[in-house]
Amino acid sequence: MTGQVRIKSTQSISTPTPMPTQDPFLFAVYHKDTYPPGDDKMQAPRRGNGSDFDTNTKYRMYHGDRFPGFPQHPHRGFETVTCTIQGTIDHTDSLGCGGRYGSGDVQWMTAGKGIVHGENFPLLNQNGPNVNRFFQLWINLPKKSKMVKPNQLMHWAEKIPRYTSPDSKTRVIMWCGSLYGISALPATKDSWALSPANDVNIWHITLSPTAKFTLPPSAPGSNRSLYFIEGPAIIIDDQKLINKSVVQFVNAWAGGTVLENPSPETVVEVLILQGKPIGEHVVQHGPFVMNTRVEIEQAFSDYRKTQFGGWPWAEDAVIFPKTKGRFLKIKGAREQVPPVSKKSEGGDGKGSEL
Repeated sequence: MTGQVRIKSTQSISTPTPMPTQDPFLFAVYHKDTYPPGDDKMQAPRRGNGSDFDTNTKYRMYHGDRFPGFPQHPHRGFETVTCTIQGTIDHTDSLGCGGRYGSGDVQWMTAGKGIVHGENFPLLNQNGPNVNRFFQLWINLPKKSKMVKPNQLMHWAEKIPRYTSPDSKTRVIMWCGSLYGISALPATKDSWALSPANDVNIWHITLSPTAKFTLPPSAPGSNRSLYFIEGPAIIIDDQKLINKSVVQFVNAWAGGTVLENPSPETVVEVLILQGKPIGEHVVQHGPFVMNTRVEIEQAFSDYRKTQFGGWPWAEDAVIFPKTKGRFLKIKGAREQVPPVSKKSEGGDGKGSEL
């Protein structure tokens, strides 16, 4: 134990409900659903009603009707980062972009001045369960970037860097930032996370049985939150937690954070969100995040007038054909397929303007 890093707060969580976050993060949710086998149309056997968020059931339809997921909805003023572990997501948006991704892929989308998108979950397996596990994260944009043109990029699983501890008992998926000399792929071109000076890190950490791992200090002034999402227990700086919890730290820059898996047979998974705060006033109303109430009212007015480009798809909830593999299509111009190489290089951080 370092004796320097203090725990600011600990809060038990139930998934998939929004978890507490610290600036520059606005929203974090861990989706974990065990969907049944899909029918011949990749649909679930029960229908959703827009309020199917019962955490006591094996799976949720969310806002989906025939397909689980989130049909078309608008955003302005921030960015979404969708980090997948298992399952498949079909993405469509108001500017004609579409894609299918999952099983370790990450979609980074800067909404900027406004975009409408949908995220739906095709039940591709007709002979067994369809398990979905992913994080949806919202990162704020500073005032100067809130009205940029929307842009996005996809980080395919094969190119996402990973860190393995010297004893091989701890594995870290580097969705953003850097750890012990390994850097993640860049964020989108207008993201607060693009500059290393902002110390934005998103790490998915798996601790093997009896593993012990020390996180390095954050940059001075950064916020750090730990989300204990899987496993029977975890020890954090000698404090044992047995319930799934969010732990927020004070002065994480003063010393390392020691994580320990006390189980001799079960792995533990945690998510780390870290970054320097933007420090601007935030006004959020539903899918819009701005700096003032007037700007929120303007967002609603603009959406009513323009629909942020309109919805070019025949359905509110779009599912691509079952035979379609992972892909990303920008304005219908070209398809980017996942590389076959497992090397960690790739991506220039400039994104694709929509």
